[in-house]
Amino acid sequence: MAPPLSRRTLLQATALTAAATGLSVSAPGGAAATEPAAAAPLRPFGLGDVALGPGVFADKRALMLDHARGYDVNRLLQVFRANAGLDTGGAVAPGGWEGLDGEANGNLRGHYTGHFLTMLAQAYASTGEEVFGDRIRTMVGALTQVREALRRDPVVLSADGPFGRPAVEQVRGSYQYVDLPGGTLGGATAVTLSAWVRPGHDADWARVLDFGDDTTRYLYLAVRNGSGVPRFAVTASGPGGEQALNGTAPLPRGRWSHLAVTLGDGTGTLYVDGTAVARDTAMTLTPAALGNLADHWLGRSHFAADPVFAGGLAEVQIWSRVLSAAEIGELQKARAADTSAGPGDLASYRLDETSGSRFADSSGHGAAATLRRTWGGPSHPGFLAAYPETQFIQLESMTGSDYTRVWAPYYTAHKILRGLLDAHLATGDARALDLASGLGDWMYARLSRLPAATLQRMWGIFSSGEYGGIVEAICDLHDLSGTPEHLALARLFDLDRLIDACAADTDVLDGLHANQHIPIFTGLVRLYDATGEQRYLTAAKNFWRMVVPHRMYGIGGTSTGEFWKARDVIAGTISGATAETCCAYNMLKLSRALFLRDPDPAYMDYYERALYNQVLGSKQDRPDAEKPLVTYFIGLTPGHVRDYTPKQGTTCCEGTGMESATKYQDSVYFAAADGSTLYVNLYSPSTLTWAEHGVTVTQRTAFPVEQGSTLTVGGGRASFALRLRVPAWATAGFRVTVNGRAVEGTPVPGTYFTVSRTWRAGDTVRVSTPFRLRTESTPDDPSLQALFHGPVNLVGRSSATTYLEVSLYGNAALSGDLLPSLTPVSGSPLHYTLNGTEFAPFLEGTEDPTHAYVRRSEPRVVFGGLDSGVANPARPDGTTLLDAVWAGAPFRSKGALVTRVGKVVDAWVAEGRLGRAEGDAVVRTARRASYVE
Repeated sequence: MAPPLSRRTLLQATALTAAATGLSVSAPGGAAATEPAAAAPLRPFGLGDVALGPGVFADKRALMLDHARGYDVNRLLQVFRANAGLDTGGAVAPGGWEGLDGEANGNLRGHYTGHFLTMLAQAYASTGEEVFGDRIRTMVGALTQVREALRRDPVVLSADGPFGRPAVEQVRGSYQYVDLPGGTLGGATAVTLSAWVRPGHDADWARVLDFGDDTTRYLYLAVRNGSGVPRFAVTASGPGGEQALNGTAPLPRGRWSHLAVTLGDGTGTLYVDGTAVARDTAMTLTPAALGNLADHWLGRSHFAADPVFAGGLAEVQIWSRVLSAAEIGELQKARAADTSAGPGDLASYRLDETSGSRFADSSGHGAAATLRRTWGGPSHPGFLAAYPETQFIQLESMTGSDYTRVWAPYYTAHKILRGLLDAHLATGDARALDLASGLGDWMYARLSRLPAATLQRMWGIFSSGEYGGIVEAICDLHDLSGTPEHLALARLFDLDRLIDACAADTDVLDGLHANQHIPIFTGLVRLYDATGEQRYLTAAKNFWRMVVPHRMYGIGGTSTGEFWKARDVIAGTISGATAETCCAYNMLKLSRALFLRDPDPAYMDYYERALYNQVLGSKQDRPDAEKPLVTYFIGLTPGHVRDYTPKQGTTCCEGTGMESATKYQDSVYFAAADGSTLYVNLYSPSTLTWAEHGVTVTQRTAFPVEQGSTLTVGGGRASFALRLRVPAWATAGFRVTVNGRAVEGTPVPGTYFTVSRTWRAGDTVRVSTPFRLRTESTPDDPSLQALFHGPVNLVGRSSATTYLEVSLYGNAALSGDLLPSLTPVSGSPLHYTLNGTEFAPFLEGTEDPTHAYVRRSEPRVVFGGLDSGVANPARPDGTTLLDAVWAGAPFRSKGALVTRVGKVVDAWVAEGRLGRAEGDAVVRTARRASYVE
């Protein structure tokens, strides 16, 4: 069971109803959540207030919910537990970006756990299924244990060792080592080193022991050298002066092996499992030659890039003489204390302790060893991460990007913080809020001491300085905690040069990493809420208009190779790495946040475009409990096949994809802050429970297969205005009836149409939104076009790797609808054929090769299927005669079209672009042709 919520916590949570996830906690007594803190004109509904009905959204969500139920959360927790030195229970880290073997050494690990928590929280809020709540509580409980472990000195983990005794277990990713006291070697002129090891990983250069001052004067015994075999080396002059012994075969992973080295009288010998595998009779260096050494480490190297030993370690013995081969042989059969050699006289560590941080020395010197972390420990008790604090420290002195050293640590901190906040809001688990608050306290302690110039430099560094949506999350944390330092922390992330440029409406996006910067502006909207500082909101609005439409692909995505290029260059940026899925996710969040504070329909027009195309299309339409099956890039090159298992897995886009698929309903409805108006933003099968008015509103629709929706009011009587979005593409008419009677007024595309009345149970509103097939041209190449049927991007399914050429005017309807040029596919709604190629909705998550853009080619003037025999002339800007004619659509009648054709022909003849006889042939053809209405 989760710890109970206090009344104060419940009331604080109501401030977060404008958070991106739509999660909310109701006040005691069932009162509805209040409006956003800055008195925005609109407020969203919680995910639990809007139930999805049958349709594409419910189908895609069901696939993701199966993943949320089925994936082993202990795998996600493994990297956190390992970092804290806790038992990982044998769990295997997810890998990819969420593991030490992934890209950039796993420097982003921990981020995916935050995404997963948010997905679970959204799933729980939406469905109420306890399986999701239980999984949240399991993860929060584990993370609480992790933080507690990080706050104290590391504690030994034990495992079964040789001879039936316990042994030290070093979990990979724990960054723990055993620190021996100074003077361990005692200036010996001869030495024998002995240890039992069970390698847990195949990493090269992990040390069994390393005694030295630095990378110049040392001796070490490594499990694997660069060739994968054991190595002993001693030097007083760095790597170039090493006198070394190398084994002949790798040690088996997961099995105990014995290593021993003898060194004396100019001879060194390396033994593996009692067998001498290397001998050098010219080894002149001994511990005495090295003098007093500063460090005596088990499991740690003096070379910072070398890994910490992972696996089992037992029976580390050091003698001040050369043991014989027979004595080495005895060590294979018994502990040193039970052999003729006896325990090491310089040092003897059985390493069979099962608790604590100290290891007894049986040599008689009483020189106990200590378990330590390579990085010391957290700078603040609120620290929580799946890796050491090192990346945060190194970022503060970086001047350029190097993600193999530092990869967006505050980005990862954001994902963890966001996941914890969402977990708290969904379940009321106070532990999650305590963890989140601790993270905020730690970040404030770390960042508030830095000079402003350092912060500006940090946040301007590509990738390493990326911090995602952390400002938004911290503002949400401040709403819950009321801690002034949390709001002050949010402002420490201000990237002034970007904010000031966008506030001045100066476009500086060319060359910037898209997803590093989009979520900054959602955070600025929340800072505006908290501070009232206008430049934050102005910068966010102006930024949005720099992306939409100037850097937007037809599907709603943005970026190429993760970066932005020059304004209005779309065709020139199309590649196999366009439209990073995270960018669409974050643009939706920003559009939503802006609309709540400034209900400009353009924000929701964009929201619909990106949601119904890129976001839906980024989720593959098949189940998989192990993978979310979400794209990273969506290539828009001809014949591109979507990759739903991108890179090495557990990427940022798979994380945001999990979130997107569990909050499809978060922007279907909004309410005016005063409760006077209900906004219907999206036509999606769903049921809204509007507790404030005691009513429900149910949408029944198969949209976008169905060209409209039916809304039915349930519950009691209530007076409010119903504002129905009239999509910008709805140029073929938008009609509204209430209880079968037409509503007066003229709906205008790109606005909202209002119906005000006192509503009663059973009242039915029918919205009709006829679709047309239209094209959208890229600004830098008008002949490259995307096809849209209503809100749906239709893509050609073809393996061709050059753009498909299409002609669409030949059978255009009087309304201007180009659909009659396509042939419907029987039994497959929204599927058509053109010139033998099937066109289908982008939103279908298939692995078909697709063409999101086609090459428009109208070589001849054709009307109603009749060819005039006249070539279609073009002006220098690419506008053709047929473009000029159909720009006048819709036409009330055939006569109106013919009149338009005559006027256009006369103008083009006057310009010298068309001969008189050719013009007459065009007019005759238009007059003779038959047209679809």
